[in-house]
Amino acid sequence: MLSGFDVQSIISALPYLILTGMRFTLSLTLCATVIGIVFGTGLAIMRLCRNPLLAMIATGYVNLMRSLPLVLVIFWFYFLVPYLLQWLTGSSFPVRVDPFWSSVVTFTLFEACYFCEIVRSGIQSLPRGQSNAALALGLTPAQSLFYVVLPQAMRNMLPLFLTQTIILFQDTSLVYVLSITDFLGAAAKVAQRDGRLLEMYLFAAAVYFLISYGASRGVRYLQKRISIVR
Repeated sequence: MLSGFDVQSIISALPYLILTGMRFTLSLTLCATVIGIVFGTGLAIMRLCRNPLLAMIATGYVNLMRSLPLVLVIFWFYFLVPYLLQWLTGSSFPVRVDPFWSSVVTFTLFEACYFCEIVRSGIQSLPRGQSNAALALGLTPAQSLFYVVLPQAMRNMLPLFLTQTIILFQDTSLVYVLSITDFLGAAAKVAQRDGRLLEMYLFAAAVYFLISYGASRGVRYLQKRISIVR
């Protein structure tokens, strides 16, 4: 089966695969991770606050997003938001949404609920005495959270953040269903153009495996380092 395997087809396609496909995938992963952590932290604080309304809103959002398939959320945002913006702006035509930022917003909204649970569990894992000691020193509850609790919790949550980022990196391939040129989409286009499906899809699988496996080994090393610090 591999007797006609053409390595040269992969080499010739590397500039397109890396500069177009992988750049989109890594940019989407980075943006969705950073914004998702910020949004997820806000959701976690809402879930832990004493205001029942805020806690209910955050809990409802998290439960809703975790109950939906990611591909469905991608379709909803990409196809329905232009018509929603048309209605809000009074435009005569659906408002076009940039594919990259559409993907960033979609993945941010979806991944934020998972980052929220990571942050919430990290905060709750700290001894209650940490926040009580901060309050005893005269800090307000908000100061205690941001200056004492969160910095310690973030250190403990870092391996989980990175693990979720690896999952997010793998999930970015779902934008292929919208014909967006991520790394998998770029490989598929080259495969269809040159008739080299075996080479392109094997190469794409190898790249995803190497990046994900290398990152997971880094997470394992980081977990050991954090456990030593503890």
